[in-house]
Amino acid sequence: MSLQEKTIELVAIGAAIGGNCIPCLEWHYKRCIELGIPKEEIQEAIDMAKKVKEVPIKKIYEVAEKLISKA
Repeated sequence: MSLQEKTIELVAIGAAIGGNCIPCLEWHYKRCIELGIPKEEIQEAIDMAKKVKEVPIKKIYEVAEKLISKA
């Protein structure tokens, strides 16, 4: 069994955001539109990618604050 193209492209949107790859995001967004994926579903993929990406950002800030408070 293989993933549907729609699922692959939505995952690619998340991966592009996670990898900070603007050309990838633009290309996969365009592909989603070509496939007729509703913008609401694309937005869900974007929102999830942002939530996932917030975790390491929050953690690095916590470590930075911990380190500076020891000084």
